[in-house]
Amino acid sequence: MTARGVSHTRELLRRGELSAVEHTTAVLTAARERDTLDAYVAVAGEEALRAAERADARIRELGSGAWRTLPLLGVTVSVKDLLQTRDLPTVRGSLLPNARPREDAPAVARLRAAGAVVVGKTATSEYGWSASTVSRVAPPTRNPYDPRLTAGGSSGGAAAAVAAGLCDASLGTDGAGSIRIPAAFCGVVGYKPTLGRIPYVPNSADRLAHQGPLARTVADAALLGQVMAGPHPADPDSGLGSLDAPRADRMLRIGWIDYDGTADEVRRVAGQARLALLGQGHLVEDVEVRCDRLYPALVDLLAASEAAGARPEDDEWADPGRLEVIRYGRTLGGADVIRAEEVRQNLRATLRTVMDRYDVLAMATVPVEPFAADAIGPSWADDPRDLRWLAWAPGSYPFNMTGQPALSLPAGLTRSGLPVGLQLVGPVGGDDLVLSLAGRLESDLGTPTPPTARALEPAAAR
Repeated sequence: MTARGVSHTRELLRRGELSAVEHTTAVLTAARERDTLDAYVAVAGEEALRAAERADARIRELGSGAWRTLPLLGVTVSVKDLLQTRDLPTVRGSLLPNARPREDAPAVARLRAAGAVVVGKTATSEYGWSASTVSRVAPPTRNPYDPRLTAGGSSGGAAAAVAAGLCDASLGTDGAGSIRIPAAFCGVVGYKPTLGRIPYVPNSADRLAHQGPLARTVADAALLGQVMAGPHPADPDSGLGSLDAPRADRMLRIGWIDYDGTADEVRRVAGQARLALLGQGHLVEDVEVRCDRLYPALVDLLAASEAAGARPEDDEWADPGRLEVIRYGRTLGGADVIRAEEVRQNLRATLRTVMDRYDVLAMATVPVEPFAADAIGPSWADDPRDLRWLAWAPGSYPFNMTGQPALSLPAGLTRSGLPVGLQLVGPVGGDDLVLSLAGRLESDLGTPTPPTARALEPAAAR
């Protein structure tokens, strides 16, 4: 049996139709023997089974009351390889040594404290630098709907594992779209909370990175997000309150963004979601958000951050694509970074004005369909020397620069059978509004047909 989501697993455990040990054993076996997508880079062992045994003991003792204070009891969760775990190695998709202490990141610790069973570490690009899942330490993660294509990234392993039933949910990171892009490509839900809602330790100096869940359903993502949320002393951004007053979630004003260059099939499937929003009684209007030099500013912020943490003597061990970004970052000065920050502030001001007119923004999560599994982007953006490695995802990175909550949910399948994601973006602190709307929209759109296993031999045989 493969995992079918948090809510489904909890219900089977509650009814006594499945034990936590049986479920964990099945997931671990599948991750070790049937991961044809290269979603995992490490699979848990005895620690996971002991956690499952403790879950079964609690369920026997308390029955349905076992979940009252441990809402994720017996649920299997994977963790992106960028995040530290006490019982599993963290290599961060890199040949470079990881000097960070071997202990649970705060979000991981909160998942375990809620009863979740951590079953493995999922693949990422080196330090999450690209929106694909290509690295020097593992084969590229493949799309569960077509293994010739990418799962996206850099939380591609997380999205593929959830879509393929190799865990109930996963914890990912998102610095410029790294949760939402693979969620869209793999047909699952990916939720990037407001900056600071879930603590990120160690904190990122560029203030672009968020942590959040990938799950089968909006309700599952919301539950994981709730479990992980809250202040932490090591993250100065954590626990920040909303800058916006609460908004009603009945009839909403929705600004619809359509990016130039959107593929016809992506636009068609996303259009079905727009019709669903209209059918729910919301006001949907086209809106254009302009901010000069936005992508160059993003590149400068990311490149400066990568260069700051890279030693020249380590260059030969670095991912070749990331090394191009590092080399560019070394050419930047303080004035370049300040100018990039000015662009960020202009974007924040612009979107504050837009969010005064609209409750939520909506758009196709990614305007392109999945590209080749071993590429870092579409053909026009796959040479890292051009520094266009994220230019193909214009709907993702702006909301890292502003810290707004954003969620990608499945909108449907293209005629070739590939998932398309719809992204909903709320005001800073408007996470509950985004989750509520996404849940109602999910009810109308349904969930995509689960991927059928393709004829692709296991990683060990390739």
